Amino acid sequence: MSELLRIENITQYFASNRKLFSKGYVLKAVDGVSLSLAKGETLGLVGESGCGKSTLGRTILKLLEPSSGKIWFEGQDITSLSRKQMQPLRKEMQIVFQDPLESLNARHSIGMIIQEPFDIHNIGTKEERKQWVKELLVKVGLPEECVNRYPHEFSGGQRQRIGIARAIALKPKLLICDESVSALDVSVQAQIINLLIKLQQELELAIIFISHDLSVVRHISDRVAVMNKGKIVETGDTLTIYNHPQDEYTKVLLSAIPITHPSQRKKKRSTLPC
Repeated sequence: MSELLRIENITQYFASNRKLFSKGYVLKAVDGVSLSLAKGETLGLVGESGCGKSTLGRTILKLLEPSSGKIWFEGQDITSLSRKQMQPLRKEMQIVFQDPLESLNARHSIGMIIQEPFDIHNIGTKEERKQWVKELLVKVGLPEECVNRYPHEFSGGQRQRIGIARAIALKPKLLICDESVSALDVSVQAQIINLLIKLQQELELAIIFISHDLSVVRHISDRVAVMNKGKIVETGDTLTIYNHPQDEYTKVLLSAIPITHPSQRKKKRSTLPC
């Protein structure tokens, strides 16, 4: 598979007003991360809350400008592109956020929300856009009749389907899922994961799946990158990472996965030092 995305030594630092030993404090949310992603591949990005996963995802999309480092998309260096220069590329890279209720405009109907990408990029006629919206609703498992309803009228899983429909409207090549199933019930999580796998096959999507739930990441990912305190501590194909982890932090994360059968539970779990 050919390379779609490559980042080298990406950092994202934030200055804090909080004083530490009478000096300004700098938060290193992302600290020298390098990764690559092939076309049609799913990379699981895992780590505990606050390790910098979501910040890295937003930095890759240049929703946050990197403090340093390089980002290449399809061989093009996009690191220094302005907001205006990035706009044509927005069709190629999209994100699905964790909380669909906050990411969907409560004052807009579902039809307006999903149609917005076509409006922004001036694609198709008015009638074509309406038809495409209905097709997208069906593609993500919702009836086209709900086009005039509003976000608050849907369940959490249905709202996430709407967010996915909006994200894939322009047939992007890269989709970043930022904790996109963590707020859902387990049964609904499975439905959304299966939907993403189906859409990936249909649209040849490359996905960066950000999550702290290692059992979910194992199901969807081709490769896994483990993140701790802003750094990538281990990468590899999914089976290798889960069956033969090398880094101590990875071992601790894996030991925290709940084991349902009593006979398979470990007597002692690893813990990280405080």
